[in-house]
Amino acid sequence: MFFAWLKRYMPRGLYGRAALILLVPIVAVQLVVSIVFIQRHFDGVTRQMSATMIAQVTYLLDEVDSAPDRAAAEVRAGEIGDVLGMEAAFLDEKDARGHWMKNVRLTFFDFSGGVVFDEFYATDLPLTFFDLISDWRRVLMILKTEHGDMELSFARDRVSASNPHQLLVLMVATGVFMSFISIIFLRNQLRPIKRLARAAEAFGKGSVIPYSPSGALEVRLAGATFLDMRARIERQIEQRTMMLSGVSHDLRTPLTRFKLGLSMLPENEETADLMRDVEEMERLLDAFLDFARGEALDDPKKCDPMALVRGVVERAKRGGAPVGLGDMAGAGEVWLRPMAIERALGNLLGNALRYGTTARVSVKISEKALLIRVEDDGPGIPKDKREEALKPFVRLDAARNQDNGSGVGLGLAITYDIARRHGGTLRLGASEGLGGLAADIVLPR
Repeated sequence: MFFAWLKRYMPRGLYGRAALILLVPIVAVQLVVSIVFIQRHFDGVTRQMSATMIAQVTYLLDEVDSAPDRAAAEVRAGEIGDVLGMEAAFLDEKDARGHWMKNVRLTFFDFSGGVVFDEFYATDLPLTFFDLISDWRRVLMILKTEHGDMELSFARDRVSASNPHQLLVLMVATGVFMSFISIIFLRNQLRPIKRLARAAEAFGKGSVIPYSPSGALEVRLAGATFLDMRARIERQIEQRTMMLSGVSHDLRTPLTRFKLGLSMLPENEETADLMRDVEEMERLLDAFLDFARGEALDDPKKCDPMALVRGVVERAKRGGAPVGLGDMAGAGEVWLRPMAIERALGNLLGNALRYGTTARVSVKISEKALLIRVEDDGPGIPKDKREEALKPFVRLDAARNQDNGSGVGLGLAITYDIARRHGGTLRLGASEGLGGLAADIVLPR
């Protein structure tokens, strides 16, 4: 239970966790040293020095009490005080202090001063005033004698170790300095990992940025492995693109011969059926090549999503498509591949108009994301089949009617692939306004 609670407040990033690993031992060591050394060593030294001083004060008080009168007591106190390094003086009645506990002057952060007070308070000395605040370099006290109140003061360093705070200051300063050095070293060690992460993220979105392995041996090994993997994937993509180009050329040639041969035959129902089969084969081939060449996207650049969407909608309207604009919220430029986004919107609009009678496009730009929504008034897609609909070559005939021409099951798959290459996703839902399918392209900014 405790570890589950603690885990919620732990840093999420590697930098924060590594910094915590470095700082916690430093703080723990300083606390242990402070408690063990300062409390035990300095307290022990302070008690020993205070005991010695108590013996001298007791001797001085005994000598003063044994004097026959006040004048002799003052002389005796002065003589002994000079020898013992104290300043002693008798007070007049007008200088008498109030209640004893009201005349204890200590600060809460003066740890050794508290020990000194405890040692003097535990004796039988007739103390009526104890002050460690008026002059932090001296101890001031008032004692009752046979001849009146006597003020006694002596140097603070005679009852406590001098400047114990210097050790604390030195420890804190050293700890801060070493933490600063450790953080700088840690940043240098984590920088190659961040560079590798950026290169991997960019490659996952379809772009290649310069990267060379650096840092510790393990990080260099991971970087070299990533470069090898990226090179293999690029070679595979290049080989597949070349193969598909050859397949496209080889298949289109016999299809062209088929169309030419069919056009020379007498027009009848059988010839028309064969011509429709050839045309469908061409559509299948074109869709397959579009999907397979999805890696060949244009370069990303900053552009206005609002203008891009309006351009796609205007072109669709000029072609006679019943497409309208919905809510257009937000403003700003976003890093996009314009041609790829236009292709994705074209696929979504094509699906919307194939299965419905009207379509609507909405755009919302926020600080962190771009949302492009395409809605239609068709039958939609059941919730349990939306994930399957994003797979290539999947045709949900039961969910979407085929009255307006059949698709090949690649439109949503191509759009989903384009969204992923932008670091985003494609979400399918139900349109609240039109009642059909709502397809959302969500891209990070």
